[in-house]
Amino acid sequence: MALVDLLDVDKQFESQIIFKGINFHIDEYERIVIVGRNGSGKSTLMKIVSGEIEPDAGKRVVRQGIRIEMLSQQPLFEAGVSVREAIEKELTQIQEAKKRFEEISAKLAEDFENRALLEEHAKLTAFLDYHNAWNLDDKIERILKEFDLKAYENRPVNLLSGGEQRRVALASLLLKKPDILMLDEPTNHLDVYMVEFLEELLLKEKFTLLLISHDRYFIDRIATRTVEIDDHKLRSFKGGYESYLHQKEQLLHAMAKEHENLLKLLKSEEEWLRRGVKARLKRNEGRKKRVMQMREQAKKNPSVIRKIRLELEREKHHFNREEGVSRKKVLFEIEHLEKRLGEKLLIHNFSNRILQKDRIAIVGKNGSGKSTFLHLLLGREKPDGGVIKRGDFKIGYFDQHREMLDDDKNLIETFCPYGGDRVDVQGKNMHVYGYLKNFLFPKEYLDKKIGVLSGGEKNRVALALLFTKKVDCLILDEPTNDLDIPTINILEEYLLNFSGALIFVSHDRYFVDKIAKKLFIFKGHGIVEESYQPYSEFLAIEKELKNVEQYEHELKTQKAQTTDDKRQTTKKKKLSYNEQRELERLPDEIDALEERIAQLNECLADPDCYQEKGIQNLTDELNELEIEYNTKADRYLELLELQEELEGQS
Repeated sequence: MALVDLLDVDKQFESQIIFKGINFHIDEYERIVIVGRNGSGKSTLMKIVSGEIEPDAGKRVVRQGIRIEMLSQQPLFEAGVSVREAIEKELTQIQEAKKRFEEISAKLAEDFENRALLEEHAKLTAFLDYHNAWNLDDKIERILKEFDLKAYENRPVNLLSGGEQRRVALASLLLKKPDILMLDEPTNHLDVYMVEFLEELLLKEKFTLLLISHDRYFIDRIATRTVEIDDHKLRSFKGGYESYLHQKEQLLHAMAKEHENLLKLLKSEEEWLRRGVKARLKRNEGRKKRVMQMREQAKKNPSVIRKIRLELEREKHHFNREEGVSRKKVLFEIEHLEKRLGEKLLIHNFSNRILQKDRIAIVGKNGSGKSTFLHLLLGREKPDGGVIKRGDFKIGYFDQHREMLDDDKNLIETFCPYGGDRVDVQGKNMHVYGYLKNFLFPKEYLDKKIGVLSGGEKNRVALALLFTKKVDCLILDEPTNDLDIPTINILEEYLLNFSGALIFVSHDRYFVDKIAKKLFIFKGHGIVEESYQPYSEFLAIEKELKNVEQYEHELKTQKAQTTDDKRQTTKKKKLSYNEQRELERLPDEIDALEERIAQLNECLADPDCYQEKGIQNLTDELNELEIEYNTKADRYLELLELQEELEGQS
C-alpha cells in the first residue's frame, strides 16, 4: 500500500490549468524527483501531497499516522533561539523516546518477563532504529560540522544569512526523519562537500523522499523514480537523470516531428553523459576496488598505506599539466595575488594566466573566496597584495542580483532599447520573440515588466540578455541557481558555442564537468590550486585521499583501543541486556541481507533484469547492503567473542 495516493486530481489557479486528471503515488523508501519547466506545477504537486493546498477535484489518500514534512524556502524560527536549540527543539519526540527506552531497559533487567514492558520496548526499539537515534548527539555534532554550522551553534539563528538558516532547517529535518521528507532545491546554498554528505545521509538512512532539484548528478545518485510534469499531466520514469534521458529519448522517437529540436538536445545531452560520465565512473569504480584491496593488505602491512597515498596523489596531479605553449591572447595576468576578508585569508600568493578561450570553473567550499575572486577580476575589489594585469577587452557579467535588469522595463524594451524587434546573438540576427522562445518565454511575455517576473524568470532574462552583448569574456556567478533543467540545457548550449573566455563560479558538478576545461580550486586558508581534470573526478580522488588518511589514523589508534576494550571487558560479568538482544537479533538480519545480496547478484547477471531495474540502482543498493552486511557480521562476531570471554572468566 502506498503512503500517499493522488487519484484523478485536477488543479487550476484562476484561468491557469495546472493539473488535469493526474494520478500519483509514493511508496515507502521511494526517492522521487519531480522535473519540468518553471511554472509547470512542481511546487503545487508537493503542496497537494503535503495537504497544504486542496485539489479542485479528485482525492488525496494518506496512510494513517504518516508524517509529511517539507523544507521551507524561507524557514521561520523563534526569536533568540540558537542554532543548536533550533535543531534540538525539532527532536523532542526522539529524545523522549530514547529516555523512555533507557528507563524500560533498566526495569527489564529486574523484570524480564513483563509482557507490557517487552511490547513497549519493542515499539521503542523499532522507532529508534528507524530514526537511527542510538547515537543522536554524535549525529547532531556531525551534521553541524558537515553543514558548516558548528561555529554558529550558540548564535541566534535569526541572525544568520538566508542560506545558513535553510541549512539549519534542513539539518533539523534530516535528523527528525519524517515518514515522507519533501525537499525543494535542497542543494541550493550547499557547496559540493555538503551535497556529497547529504547524498550519503539520504541513501544510508533510507529516507522516503519527494524532491525538486536541478542538480543532475544529485538526481542521478538519489532518485529511484523521476516524474515529469508536462502539459498538465504526469509521466513517470524509472531511475535517475540518465535513465530519464534514455527513456525520454525513446518516448520522443515515437512522438510527432514537432519534437525534433527537443530530441536533438536530449540526444546530445545523453551522448555527452554516456561518453564522459561512464568513462569516469568505470575509472572511479576501479580505483575504489583497488583501494579496498590495498586496505585489506594494510591490515597486515601498514606500510602499504604510503603506496595508496602516492598512487592517489599521482593520479590527482596527472591532469595538472597544459600541453605545449599557448599562443592565445592573455586576458588576465595574475601575479602573487593576496586577498583577506578581515582576519580570514582568502587568496595567498596565487599566480596564473587567463587566456582568450579558457573555460575556467571557480570551485570550492562556501566562504572560501570564489565570488571575491570574480570581483577582483572585474576590478570591483582591490587586492591586498600582488597585481592583476588586464588586457583591452569587453566583459559580460552575471550574478544573482541581476543588476543589468530594470524592473520598470518590459522584455521588448530590455532587449531592443533603441526600438525595433530584432537582436544580434553571437553574430546572428534574430527576431526578439524567436530568441526568447529559446529561453522558454511565450509570446505574451514580451509586454511584461521585468518587476513582475519570478526570480527564475529574471535569471533567464538576464542570461538571455548576456548573449546579446558583444563581449570577449563572460564572468558568471552561480548561473544555474533558480533555473530548471530545460533552461540549464539551453544555457549550456550557448556557453559551449561562445567563442570567448568563460570564468564562472558554480557548485553544480554536472554543469562544471560539461562546461569547464580548467579548475581554480579554492581550498581554504588562501590556497588556490589549478587542475585540468573533470571536477567530479577531482572530488572522487580527494575523497579517497581523505579515506586513506582516516584509515591510517584508525590503524594507529587501533592497538590502543583494543587494549582499552580488553581492560573494560575484565570488569564485566555478562553481556548487557541490549547486547544480549542484539546478539539474538543479528543472525536473522544477516540471513536477510545475504538473501537480498544474492538476489541482486542474480539480477546483475541477467540482462533482462538489470535493464528493467537499472544497473546503477542495483549497484548502489548492492554496495549499501554489502557495507551493512559487513558491519553487522563484524558486530555479531565481536559480541560472540565477548560472550565467550565473559563466560570463560566466570
